[in-house]
Amino acid sequence: MSQLQLDLNVTEVGEDVELMKEEGILILFNNTVPEDLKTIAVIHDGAFHQDIKSGDNMIINGELFRILHVGDKANETLSQLGHATFNFEGETEYDMPGTVYLEKKEIPHIETGSTISFHRL
Repeated sequence: MSQLQLDLNVTEVGEDVELMKEEGILILFNNTVPEDLKTIAVIHDGAFHQDIKSGDNMIINGELFRILHVGDKANETLSQLGHATFNFEGETEYDMPGTVYLEKKEIPHIETGSTISFHRL
């Protein structure tokens, strides 16, 4: 199995990100984020050169979340736009192709300078 190590630095946090987190949703974009989505997005400076997969880990400020499922389009939009929706509700039905589904856990505080990483052992 190939290893994955990807670290993203948060450069901006939209003013409505906290509302999205209350719904168990985190939306990532790189600096190509459309203006009308900036308020709900966590903007980062990273680039996705490898696909993420079920079983990988997402780490936000040191807190680990297990990835349960990666939608069919998620890796494509991550590599092109640094974008995907991350669902932290522990869903077992996967109907959104651009979404990455994770175990149900509270999303930690995110601010400019926070680190979001993806790891595969």
